[in-house]
Amino acid sequence: MRDFVFKKKFGQNFISDKNLLNAIASDANISANDEVLEIGPGAGSLTQILSERAKKVVAYEIDKDLQQHLLGLNLENVDFVFEDFMKIDMKDVEKKFAGNYKVVANLPYYITTPIIFKLLEEGKKVSSLTIMVQKEVAERICADFGGKDYGILTVMTWLYGTPKITRIIGRQMFYPEPNVDSALLHIEIDREKFEDIDKKEFLKFIKACFSMRRKTILNNLSSVYDKNKLKEKFSEEVLGKRPEQFSLNEFVELFKNCQQL
Repeated sequence: MRDFVFKKKFGQNFISDKNLLNAIASDANISANDEVLEIGPGAGSLTQILSERAKKVVAYEIDKDLQQHLLGLNLENVDFVFEDFMKIDMKDVEKKFAGNYKVVANLPYYITTPIIFKLLEEGKKVSSLTIMVQKEVAERICADFGGKDYGILTVMTWLYGTPKITRIIGRQMFYPEPNVDSALLHIEIDREKFEDIDKKEFLKFIKACFSMRRKTILNNLSSVYDKNKLKEKFSEEVLGKRPEQFSLNEFVELFKNCQQL
């Protein structure tokens, strides 16, 4: 694959180190009964490892120039789909799986967040995500409240599951070598977590809360709710906090109370 013309527009950075590829599959807890969704198989190095461990792999690849190479790997339990994953309805994606499935992917940096949101919000059968992402993104997702890294992505990921960084991967492990280090992020999904709230409405609410990070919750929520009603409903202490000072549970309670305004 060294002769392959890598496309910056697709964020192509491939991994070939077999020890690392096996470590990714191990961190994803892939077993013989698992069905796996891979996004961006690239050269197919990780796909081959997954096919050896899993019952079935469905791999979405946007770059049709890789079609001949990937199909030439002759992986019998892998269904390659040469389409843009972000343009495919999740209902159609999930029709390819008999039951719950695990996501394993080396995600392109430029589209990491939209892919994560799509899987969390629209995936009904996803049991876990094990994804290679930019180190800074992984740190934001796993950040504790109160710090500068804590934000919308942190809150929404914890709303759906439990994230943890399983390993840091240096840029030298990729070809071509990117400008930043990466991290392998594992997110265990819990669909019953906060099932009593409308998660789409909650996302709108969180976006409003973080619309201006340096402003107070009162200022940010005043663009959505009547300021006087907010003052009647909540204490000065609550309304005087900045968004990063609220834990997920506190945000959920704030959201539920704001629904009553």
